Amino acid sequence: MRINVDGRLIASTFGRPCALHLDPIEKKPLYHVLPGTRILSVATVGCNLHCTNCQNHNISQCNPWDESVRVKSVVQGAFGATPEELVRAAKRRGCPSIAATYTEPVVFYEYTMATAEKAREAGLKTVTVTAGYINAAPLRSLCKVIDASNVDIKTMRAAAFLKNSGGVLKHVLRGLVIAREAGVWLEITSLVIPEFNDSSSEMKKLCRFVRRELGAHTPVHFSRFFPHWRMRNRPPTPVATLERARKIALDEGLLFPYVGNLPGNAGEHTYCPGCGKKVIERVGYRIRSNHLQGGRCVHCKRKLEGVWR
Repeated sequence: MRINVDGRLIASTFGRPCALHLDPIEKKPLYHVLPGTRILSVATVGCNLHCTNCQNHNISQCNPWDESVRVKSVVQGAFGATPEELVRAAKRRGCPSIAATYTEPVVFYEYTMATAEKAREAGLKTVTVTAGYINAAPLRSLCKVIDASNVDIKTMRAAAFLKNSGGVLKHVLRGLVIAREAGVWLEITSLVIPEFNDSSSEMKKLCRFVRRELGAHTPVHFSRFFPHWRMRNRPPTPVATLERARKIALDEGLLFPYVGNLPGNAGEHTYCPGCGKKVIERVGYRIRSNHLQGGRCVHCKRKLEGVWR
């Protein structure tokens, strides 16, 4: 991702996206950030982890100079996109936010940072979808210009984390605390993989960490796994496993546990912790109804935590 050119370290992916799309923000998944809006999603190639179950391995484990991953700019007839062009494109398409997503924002850190700075100047929000594997100092700098982040906690077992992804779990957990202290809105994703991280004890450990270090209001998305890349020997996550995970989270005191990659399940909806009524109804990435006004439940007036406008 970075190359030495005459003694200078150059970020080879800066301004060279491999993916540029308009998404519903629920796809990130971010359920408590501007629900029902579209977000401009951008990625470059590369990742600093090497997870065997990676669902975007064709771009995350790829050479940045591969012609097959070049995408047309938001400027007609050109390749690449500057941070300024991304911001203009988001505004033209009515997107109130931009996401650094799909691969790993940490490896296109400079591009993410510059885009977030330009977005903030233009009144847009920036979010990251990340594995959170980053040193403390650059993370603190990034937290000054981003508004929200969905962080994927792959497992709560350090040895399993190292074996599956090549990373060190404690750095991810430390980073989550740093982001929370900096005021970044956090949502957590746990991709529940059969016979890897689907035990009740591990789910409890995750929920207790979230409640203790991030707060009971932090949304946790238990997402369904499908066989992919180098982990095709595992079956899709049973529905009962996801529902068990959500129940454990509720029992452990988390206010907003969700079930993901399972359209039509009751665990997709947001329920008011005050009165228990459904305040945001979802089917997949679509919002069917929203009963929040100014972030408050219309039934009992409780303020729900999130970034609503």
